[in-house]
Amino acid sequence: MDEERNDPGLRRPLRRRSILAGAAGLTGGGLLFGSTFGLIPSATVLADVLGSAASTVPDQGITTVERVFSRARRREVDLVTMLPAAMLGAPAVRLPVCLFLHGLDGDARHAVPAGLGGQLVAAVARKAIPPFAFVALDGGNNYWHDNQRGDHSMSMLLDEVPRWLFERGLGDATGMPFACAGVSMGGFGALVYGRRRNERGNPARALGAISPGLLTSWREMSTRKAFRDPAEWAAIDPLRHVDKLGAVPVGIWCGTEDHFIEGARKFIGLAGPEVGYTGPGTHAEAFFRQVAPDMLAFLGRHVPTGATAPGANPSTR
Repeated sequence: MDEERNDPGLRRPLRRRSILAGAAGLTGGGLLFGSTFGLIPSATVLADVLGSAASTVPDQGITTVERVFSRARRREVDLVTMLPAAMLGAPAVRLPVCLFLHGLDGDARHAVPAGLGGQLVAAVARKAIPPFAFVALDGGNNYWHDNQRGDHSMSMLLDEVPRWLFERGLGDATGMPFACAGVSMGGFGALVYGRRRNERGNPARALGAISPGLLTSWREMSTRKAFRDPAEWAAIDPLRHVDKLGAVPVGIWCGTEDHFIEGARKFIGLAGPEVGYTGPGTHAEAFFRQVAPDMLAFLGRHVPTGATAPGANPSTR
């Protein structure tokens, strides 16, 4: 990416939104882009933009992919939104959001385990859970923390995402997500996110982590090149700061043949999470898909009820 695109002081071009039919499209065999709409920078976007595509996605969810400029990361990133079909004809209320963080060498378009989007659609349709959206972003490989390279992915989540969500009619009255979840490195990041939200006095309602990247040795963590030294890792490592999560409900799922199982078991023992599942499985898509319905049910139990109509601009704007 050239210097002009990296310079946060320059005006960004109009952002564009691509509407994708089928919530499972991101995790299958590539992306199929449909009609392209100009972004409507207001909280009426659910009715005005998503509603216009309702006839093309009967009985399915809808996924949008956008490019937005992150000042915290100093680059453009993908912002991916997965919505249940039930919201396509709904008023522009504040739809609750669960952030979903990708793993190492991953990206926003492939963050959510295969099939989870379709499971969200089905669960909302049969009223097993209240409607909510998954939102994923490109976070790099820094284990979702603000490291020495100036690539501040956690600041993006905390300080920029609420504004982006508010503009799209998503999140609470200030655009804040109700939950955060992730796989592998993304699970590590979800726990860090939960800690930071609690430290700011605005705790999340739920945190979910599938096969979280909780390592117990610096020798292995150092190979990820995400931390400068053992001291920086120790300052961030969720295993050493369980108490800083506060009372937020947590769900952990990890396979017994997964190389992260030791860290997962240690976290479960320390935190006593609402869900602490360990069972047969490796660090692979098959296990992720196996436990995804249970994670969806866990998140569904903590979706805030009584979404409010869009109000004043949030303080983060």
